[in-house]
Amino acid sequence: VRFVSAHVCRSSPYASRGGKLFPKHKTATLPSRDQLRLRCAGTTEAEAEAEATPAVDLTEDQVELYRVDIRAGKILSVQEHEEADSLYIEQIDVGEEEPRTIVSGLRPYMPASSLEGKMCVVLANLKPRNMRGVKSHGMLLCASDKETEGEEKVELLVPKEGTQVGERLCFGEFVSAEALPGPDGPNKIQKKKVWEKLQPDLRTNEEGGAAWKDLPMVSSAGQVGCDTLKNSNIS
Repeated sequence: VRFVSAHVCRSSPYASRGGKLFPKHKTATLPSRDQLRLRCAGTTEAEAEAEATPAVDLTEDQVELYRVDIRAGKILSVQEHEEADSLYIEQIDVGEEEPRTIVSGLRPYMPASSLEGKMCVVLANLKPRNMRGVKSHGMLLCASDKETEGEEKVELLVPKEGTQVGERLCFGEFVSAEALPGPDGPNKIQKKKVWEKLQPDLRTNEEGGAAWKDLPMVSSAGQVGCDTLKNSNIS
């Protein structure tokens, strides 16, 4: 192996000027990962910030409510849970590529035939729960009244006819999902007990319409409601 001397050649321009063999260059600042992502998408940072900001004015209560993801769904099928007499296993379309499996405790209150094909309301950003060996990916919202004829009565919340499957439901006036703040992730919902704090103020009003305090729960077609239960809890 032939080794080359590391000294600078006398004819080198750096040798004559007393300079270094490798001249010093100014270090470039590399763009962040987010900046690279925006450049690839052809979006400026100002445009991205504008898109991330909700296009509607929201009250503090509404901002808190939109931490949960409540959607219109459609029950495709219902089967009895083999390991639990009180549970149904439903396949529910919430506007995603595949239906969600949701386990509910509705079996003592209504037959499966009354649920299949029906529109419903789904709390969609809960952490999945194992329900007697079946993983449940959300919750069906219902109105209930424990004082009806001495027994508890339960009814599904149902969006107005004309509501699109997968539509994100609103509180107050209806606004498209693109203009609303994104919901919290399931881990944050669980850790911060977001649903537990909001749920006690969810009720049906004197007309059977669903609301949180004085804010009606609405779809693009109108207020969500139930068949007969008025001034009742929603959970």
